[in-house]
Amino acid sequence: MEFPTNIPNWIDGEACPALGGETLPKLAPADGTELCRVARSRVADVRQAVEAAKRAQPGWADVPPVKRGMILHDVTLGLKARREEMARVVARETGKSYANALAETDGAIALGIFYASEGQRLYGRTTTSATPNKSAMTVREPLGVAGLIIAANTPIANVAWKVYPALVCGNAAVLKAAEDTPATAYLFGEIARDAGLPAGVLNIVQGYGLEAGAPLVADRDVAVVSFTGSTGVGRQIAVVCAERLARVSLELGGKNPFVVCDDADLDNAAQWAVLSAFSNAGQRCAAGSRFLVFDAVYDAFREKFVERTKGLKVGPNDEDDFGPVINERQLNNMVGTVERAKGNGARVLVGGGRLTDEAHRGGFYMAPTIVENAGPDDDITTKELFGPVASLYRVRDFADALAQANDSEYGLTACIHTRSLHRALEFTRRVQAGVAVVNAGTFGSEPHMPFGGVKQSGNGSREPGTEALDIYANLKDVYISIDPAQA
Repeated sequence: MEFPTNIPNWIDGEACPALGGETLPKLAPADGTELCRVARSRVADVRQAVEAAKRAQPGWADVPPVKRGMILHDVTLGLKARREEMARVVARETGKSYANALAETDGAIALGIFYASEGQRLYGRTTTSATPNKSAMTVREPLGVAGLIIAANTPIANVAWKVYPALVCGNAAVLKAAEDTPATAYLFGEIARDAGLPAGVLNIVQGYGLEAGAPLVADRDVAVVSFTGSTGVGRQIAVVCAERLARVSLELGGKNPFVVCDDADLDNAAQWAVLSAFSNAGQRCAAGSRFLVFDAVYDAFREKFVERTKGLKVGPNDEDDFGPVINERQLNNMVGTVERAKGNGARVLVGGGRLTDEAHRGGFYMAPTIVENAGPDDDITTKELFGPVASLYRVRDFADALAQANDSEYGLTACIHTRSLHRALEFTRRVQAGVAVVNAGTFGSEPHMPFGGVKQSGNGSREPGTEALDIYANLKDVYISIDPAQA
């Protein structure tokens, strides 16, 4: 399809504008021009979507799980058939290259195939009873309506991450699309409809978080809320869900440590450092941002890291290494944080500000930035920036590196570069993170693996992987007593 000029909601299988007729602008990150207008949903729109999901859910739950999986497999095949189209939409509204958007789309397809197959594996268990002539088992049952709220950084991957497990478990869903990537969610809704997903099983509302996301979280007919985004918003969602005892899954921020030991392969470490800090414009909750480098190799690693960073090309094309950040507000926050760090004595080694040359003027481009000598309490050290900004820190030894890695309110991902099996295993055991990686980057979770964090990076839930089924399904104990005399 051509990029739509107006992005509506999907409610009960129909594309429809916001009830109030309002729209909001979506700007292209690559050049700052208005890309389209988007339905500005409010409470009434969300309520309409929840009611549609509530009506559709019992019938969807009655569809045998194997058949639900086959329908979702058809949705995935529909996405695969339109993968290039989806990638063009993702690239246009995020500013990332088409090649990166296509790779992201293929990742969403892989995740869809994985979860469609889970329709054949919605396992309960049978076990034993202490009572004669009695059997015991558990079965999975859907919760009802799932409220799904996603971020804009990897939009089609984020849609797949939540929609597929919610639906394969027999729930109906209301997806609150990220306001910065509305067309991706809209196109997925169209693909799902065309593939035969029953009307009302997946509803998509557009709009701002406070106006559309907050009412979805508060709606008493929403049995489970799954949110990916900032820790601050996640805390607010947790409070609202707690008040009404709704289930909630929170995948939140990260300030992820990247440790370089004195026995590391420095070329490999520098390569993964660049990817961890700057790929996808640093817009990953799993991005590396705190680089903890042994003093013995600090200068050598810094030189390699800076040299590789200076060679990066920033722009929206396939020959570029990464594109713009998603909006100007994010960009200004990064620039301000770097400036405050400089004012507190930090040194900018490369980058440090907005790119304003002719090729980047108008777009939301942050130069790939490396800072050293930042203080332990500076925002650049403690706060997630969600952009291409990395900070270097000297550490004495393994104990110091581990202590600094764990000295954060976040605990999402972490990695270590070392040739020592002993160091590697001790690090993975003791680092306070949901994901620990050896000799690679801080990112790269796979669809069949659970992802999530500790501390302020989440509430302990894990998505995707089969563990996500525990979020979107209830376990029911079933006991059956028999009378052998009646056999």
